[in-house]
This record gives sequence, structure tokens and C-alpha cells, in this order.
Amino acid sequence: TQESPQIVKEATNYIRSPMVGSFYSAPAPGAPPFVSIGKSVTKGSVVCIVEAMKVMNEIHAELNGEIIEILAEDGESVEYSQPLFKIRKG
Repeated sequence: TQESPQIVKEATNYIRSPMVGSFYSAPAPGAPPFVSIGKSVTKGSVVCIVEAMKVMNEIHAELNGEIIEILAEDGESVEYSQPLFKIRKG
């Protein structure tokens, strides 16, 4: 008999957009991004900005963890509840 390999699925979560708007990874053009892949974040830390109706809204991490993937492009329009970051819970 052939044994199937064990697939270990790591616990991943997403930081989602709480609104429709434009995604910005940095506080200003030319500034370093709030987070990058591999960066650890803590609950409440700013991860990006979503601009909605000319208002810049800081988006905060909802849990402690490590950013493992950035799912939105700078300047891209995002939808309500769209995943912006994949995070490994820490």
C-alpha cells in the first residue's frame, strides 16, 4: 500500500480591507512601506493606508504575526473585505 504524504497546512490569516478605496503601502510617495514580506507585526500596528473619498484611513493589524504575502498593488483599487495581506499568526 502507498501512504499519502502528510500535508501540513500552516495557520494563515488575512488582513482585509474594511472599505472600498485605493491601497497605499507607504505613508507618502517615495517613503518606505509600512510593512514588507517577512516583517513581524503586532496587533494595532499600521500595515497600509486605504484612501476613500479623499480621506487617508490607516489599516491596522488585527493580530500578532508575520507578513508572508502582500496581495494588493500600490495605488490599486480594493474592495470591501478584499484580502490585502497574508499573515502567519505568531
